[in-house]
Amino acid sequence: MRVPRGCRHPRIVLESNYHLIHTCHTYIAGPTMEQKTARLTILIDPGKKKAFEELCSSQDLTSSQVVRKLIRDYLQAHDVTYPGLAKPSQ
Repeated sequence: MRVPRGCRHPRIVLESNYHLIHTCHTYIAGPTMEQKTARLTILIDPGKKKAFEELCSSQDLTSSQVVRKLIRDYLQAHDVTYPGLAKPSQ
């Protein structure tokens, strides 16, 4: 597992036949950087996890970066606003 720069608390825990993924990243937030302090835990099939991590790695991305982008895109597609969302320029 590649650890993103600035990440102080990454961890992945394997339980039984499924991967229990814990992500916890602590970054110093700048003016345009999101605060990444919340944790999201998901259970996924081990084969999908491996394929996802390999694809991310081949694109020089971390799985966390891709998941964060998927979440942002999903929220945007459904016109959901949230704290920290950049205001569109007029």
